[in-house]
Amino acid sequence: MTHPHGDSATLDPELAQILDEIVRPRERFAHRHHIHLAFLAVRHHGMPEAVDKISDWIRQIAAQHGSPQLYHHTITRAWVELVAHHVDTDPDCTEFETFVQHHPALLDKYLLSRHYRAVTLAAAHARSSWTDPDLVAFPWAP
Repeated sequence: MTHPHGDSATLDPELAQILDEIVRPRERFAHRHHIHLAFLAVRHHGMPEAVDKISDWIRQIAAQHGSPQLYHHTITRAWVELVAHHVDTDPDCTEFETFVQHHPALLDKYLLSRHYRAVTLAAAHARSSWTDPDLVAFPWAP
């Protein structure tokens, strides 16, 4: 089956299958889809493997859309960690819609601004490798 957002042959087969299930034809891949993807990866692969999966998948999606420069490592990992934290606190929640009803803050695409200054996330280092929050540490951080 061809993915509605492009040639599924360029995508990891697991990713292509997930995208076919969570993104409607002609629908733009948006923040909610990122969170859904992270939810599925965390539930299926656990942490920290989900960080590697999502990082690879987001790179593939960005490349497929002709924008590989849009990949941002700190933002990607931070969102996966946020989702994983909430999955850990709600382990019996297996349905994404119920999960986001229980944790609506995850749908706020500006949530990371509580933890990071904009200038920190704009830095080249943050784009290419992990950068710790510089405003408020994540609650699970040592």
